[in-house]
Amino acid sequence: MKIKTRIAPSPTGLFHIGNARTALFSYLFAKKNHGEFLLRIEDTDIERSKKEYEDDIINGLRWLGIIWDGEIIRQRDRAPKHREYLEKLLAESKAFYCRHTPAELAQEQKNQELEKIPFRHDCQHKYDPEISDGVIRLKNPGGKIVFKDLIRGELIFESELLGDLVLAKDLNTPLYNFAVVIDDAEMEITHVIRGDDHLSNTPKQILTQEALGFNRPEYAHLPLILAADRSKLSKRHGGTSVTEYKNMGYLPQALLNFMALLGWHPATDQEIFSLEELIQEFDLNRVQKAGAVFDKEKLDSINRHYIKQLVPAELAKHIAPHFIAYNLNPEQLIKTAHLFQDRLNRFSEIKDLAGFLFDAPKYQPELLNWKNSSAGETKSNLETALMVLEKLPIDSFNIDTITTELMPVANKIGRGEVLWPLRVALSGLDKSPSPFEIMEVLGKAESVARIKKAIDKIK
Repeated sequence: MKIKTRIAPSPTGLFHIGNARTALFSYLFAKKNHGEFLLRIEDTDIERSKKEYEDDIINGLRWLGIIWDGEIIRQRDRAPKHREYLEKLLAESKAFYCRHTPAELAQEQKNQELEKIPFRHDCQHKYDPEISDGVIRLKNPGGKIVFKDLIRGELIFESELLGDLVLAKDLNTPLYNFAVVIDDAEMEITHVIRGDDHLSNTPKQILTQEALGFNRPEYAHLPLILAADRSKLSKRHGGTSVTEYKNMGYLPQALLNFMALLGWHPATDQEIFSLEELIQEFDLNRVQKAGAVFDKEKLDSINRHYIKQLVPAELAKHIAPHFIAYNLNPEQLIKTAHLFQDRLNRFSEIKDLAGFLFDAPKYQPELLNWKNSSAGETKSNLETALMVLEKLPIDSFNIDTITTELMPVANKIGRGEVLWPLRVALSGLDKSPSPFEIMEVLGKAESVARIKKAIDKIK
């Protein structure tokens, strides 16, 4: 039997981290077993489904590198097939039209709850082509529903508690739990891997499968992703869309690596995995039952690891959008990228870290003073450093030459007394890279100009 899994998101919202994690686990399981991973867009909710959300799903999967096999399947295109199976169930008297109004159903349910009996309906009309109003329900045969979840083990449900399931609003409007059964069967899905928020849907789908004579796929319900306080993950805690993570400056390989560790753990202590390594290592038996806590610090740490692996020219491409207003040339971008590569958790931080390189420093003159140095001493030390720097040729104004010429002066006068005010003069900050690194990025003209302005501020 060829393994087939699927991801079946609804285009009613952005492609969020939970769906992406489910897609990844489904993809890894299929590829580990030399099977297929399929994409089905469940767009039967006509009012809420939007093209922009479908595009976001597709683009998110492609950006992550979770590539599906074959063509995209759209559930709406399969409406004739859904109707065919509804008519089959009606013709076999396994389904019926329910003409109760919502108010009547609510009252009936209330009455039955008071009598402590499962909620059922007594309007099981025999199929008649002339009767075409009311919702279509599946006759519930009763009994226990037992299935083995590949993560949670054996699960048992009392089918009586489900009542007679609503399959469709009418012949042309199937509901989720009916359409998904038809589509999974016809796509020959062997394993349904999804979040455990879908666990309550599984017995309903099994009842429908049995009524239609379909084979039952294997089920694996993944633990939910939780916030740090173990509450349900929300946007405030990191439950944002994949596109937002991309815009924040995370690399796809870092987000993939992080998501793989949300609820799954490898056989070793290894934490950094390529997609190919994840395929080799992935095992559903190592997926935990408890909720997986979303740890943003860990995501940042993994992303920082991948950023450090980039060559400066590649990193420069990622940070370039953050400096469009400055019209930087490629060399400036590469130098900036190299300077802050070890400090970046994500690309969106670069503007805050490196903005001082391209905006005039703003600071109080007192910040220039090193510890107990007087204003006069600080001014003299800056002037001494300036004389050394002005003598250097523009074409050799680099970190090696600057260090070679300036360090003897700093060692003689005092490193803190020279290098502290020099760094502040160049950056305007009390914390920044070394003055040698800054000057290599700024260049001679800008470095000299900033030092002169700092000297002028000292009274």
